[in-house]
Amino acid sequence: MEFVHFLKNPKKYEELGAKIPKGALLVGPPGTGKTLLAKATAGESGVPFMSISGSDFMEMFVGVGPSRVRNLFQEARQCAPSIVFIDEIDAIGRARGRGGFSGSNDERESTLNQLLVEMDGFGTTAGVVVLAGTNRPDILDKALLRPGRFDRQITIDKPDIKGRDQIFRIYLTKLKLDNDPTYFSQRLAALTPGFAGADIANVCNEAALIAARTDETQITMQHFESAIDRIIGGLEKKNKVISKLERRTVAYHEAGHAVAGWFLEHAEPLLKVTIVPRGTAALGFAQYVPNENLLMTKEQLFDMTCMTLGGRAAEEVCPSLCIFSDEDFC
Repeated sequence: MEFVHFLKNPKKYEELGAKIPKGALLVGPPGTGKTLLAKATAGESGVPFMSISGSDFMEMFVGVGPSRVRNLFQEARQCAPSIVFIDEIDAIGRARGRGGFSGSNDERESTLNQLLVEMDGFGTTAGVVVLAGTNRPDILDKALLRPGRFDRQITIDKPDIKGRDQIFRIYLTKLKLDNDPTYFSQRLAALTPGFAGADIANVCNEAALIAARTDETQITMQHFESAIDRIIGGLEKKNKVISKLERRTVAYHEAGHAVAGWFLEHAEPLLKVTIVPRGTAALGFAQYVPNENLLMTKEQLFDMTCMTLGGRAAEEVCPSLCIFSDEDFC
């Protein structure tokens, strides 16, 4: 919102002698909405928005990259105030002096040099704000990150449970549900810790596909749970050939996790247990509702360790099933 105020009321800041920031670097994991945030900034401020990928500057012909940088900023100045968004800027903003002395590296450095000149070349009253997105800020050139070019570094993390609830509500309004969207959003937000915005959109779409595949007229909570299982664990493999001994071993193992978690006070709540094979390796799993606390007590760590080793302990009950899983020692 800070840049929205800059673009809407630039004179307010210039009269006080303040210089409008020339750029901001959006840093975060893939799928967190860096591009959407840049579009929203342009939409809120009501200014032209120009978007380009960092790889679009690179071509096999010498001089094409710097020329495209000059043309982009020339167009941005003509329709100022405006926003220029460079997605995946690490494609051209990688620190110089790495990767040998190949011709392609020279072309990339020439493109980067032109970008540095353009960002520090236009005046403070030009009204052009440069936004860039990357998930690799550690490899960017230091000259690109200095004040006067990218004055701000905005970290966009994966949403917490409250943020996931709000994102789910946006996507759920587009679906035909058998209940109120808020009924689903609160429950789904608790079942999807660590999911980014793109993952949430994928869950909603996958649930709709599952409902359509089974000729349902509305999407139910069961469809969403199946979609989450498919995204987390992979595709169900009900026809996978498993011997009775192996299936019994998996059942004992997963039951051990579940029973241990049930009786431990500080363990995460158990959500479901399954011995249906999924993905490439998982023969079954126990799913919990993890808490998102930033700090953990000694009791919580101890109970979680006991719960993790519960599968191994269950196999010890039956000596003929003494086969431990790799997940016990991860």
